Amino acid sequence: MTVDKYASLKLENQLCFPLYAVSKEIIRRYKPSLDKLDLTYTQYITMMVMWEKKQVNVKELGEKLLLDSGTLTPVLKKLEHKGYITRERSRADERNLIVRVTDKGMALEDEALFVPKQMACSLALTKEESAYGRERSFRRLITAVCRPYEEACRTGSRGRPFFRLSVLHNIWGAGRPKDGYTGYSLW
Repeated sequence: MTVDKYASLKLENQLCFPLYAVSKEIIRRYKPSLDKLDLTYTQYITMMVMWEKKQVNVKELGEKLLLDSGTLTPVLKKLEHKGYITRERSRADERNLIVRVTDKGMALEDEALFVPKQMACSLALTKEESAYGRERSFRRLITAVCRPYEEACRTGSRGRPFFRLSVLHNIWGAGRPKDGYTGYSLW
C-alpha cells in the first residue's frame, strides 16, 4: 500500500473548502431578500446588531461581527448615507466612535422580519435544525478552530490569531458548549 504524501492537499480533504462553499451559497440565498431591503449581507448583519444594541462603539461592533475596521468602516459609511445609523465621536473619549441606530434604521427592522423565515424555507431546515442544532454545531466548530490557534499563539509558534477565544464570550456568553465536547484536531 502506497501512501500519497499529497493527500492532505486534495480539495476533498480540506475542512476549509466545504465551509467556504456553504458560506458562499448561504450568502447567495440571502441576496434576493436583502436586495428588497437594499442591503448587502454585511450591512444586514451590522443592522442586526444595531437593532439589538441601539448604540455601540465601533470596536465592540467589530468584535461582535468578527470584522476588522478596514471592512467595517465602509459598511458603516454606507449605512449612515442611507440614514440607518449615525456615527459620532464619544464626548468622554474622542478615540471612541459611537454608532447609533436611527428611527429610519429601526423601521427597517420591521421590514426585515421576512428574511429569517425566507432563509429557513430556502434551506429546508427543521425548526430544531435551524435553532439549537445549528448553534451547538457552530459553537463547537468555532471553538475548535480558535482553540489550537490560541494555544499556538501563547507559545509563539503561529503569529497573531484572527480572533481570540474571548470573542466567543462576546458572541455567545460562554465559549464552550456544555455537552462533554473535548475538541477537534484540525492538523
